[in-house]
Amino acid sequence: MNDVRDSTRRTSESDLPKPATRVAGHYPVELETDFKVRGGATLHLRPIRSDDSAKLVAFHNKLSFDSIYRRYFSIHPELSQHEVAHLTEVDYLDRLAFVVEDGDDLVAVGRYDREPSTTIAEVAFVVRDDYQHVGIGRRLLEALADAARERGITTFTAETMFENRNMMSVFRQSKFPVTSSVSDGLINVRFSIEPTNEPSTARDEHAGETK
Repeated sequence: MNDVRDSTRRTSESDLPKPATRVAGHYPVELETDFKVRGGATLHLRPIRSDDSAKLVAFHNKLSFDSIYRRYFSIHPELSQHEVAHLTEVDYLDRLAFVVEDGDDLVAVGRYDREPSTTIAEVAFVVRDDYQHVGIGRRLLEALADAARERGITTFTAETMFENRNMMSVFRQSKFPVTSSVSDGLINVRFSIEPTNEPSTARDEHAGETK
């Protein structure tokens, strides 16, 4: 899932986004929260800000080669100035990102990007290697879904590599009805983020299709 990639899609009138409840550009302080992870540590989750550039670069530099490769689908040792600006400057409406902090350290980032003129958004997240497997990915996904729903988004999509078992595990263990298929050697994931009364164990209907 590459956040610097733009995507377009033909839509019908019914696909147009619902009226947004927030104003683009307004920092949504109400989305800030503290939460506990397995092991008892308390972390802080908040929307990203444009002044997080240095923290984002430091965070990227602490990721392992494998984590970077799974996130960007390439060898990507450094973020360019253009990428840092793109990733930190969001409108909190069609593009929103959360960071998770442990004290002053940024330890995870998650974001969604709405496909133009639709109710669909691509979601992506990455957790620092030494903070994985404690529930941060799932908490990020829930926060992104809650915020996206308030902004007229109904569906998340994602694209990930076969090797990214951690990300697929977050999707499969979420409360959402996940479906997935294989295309061009990647796993394509899609699920509604509308409220559901189904059990929290997600369905994974892996289609096994190739193109």
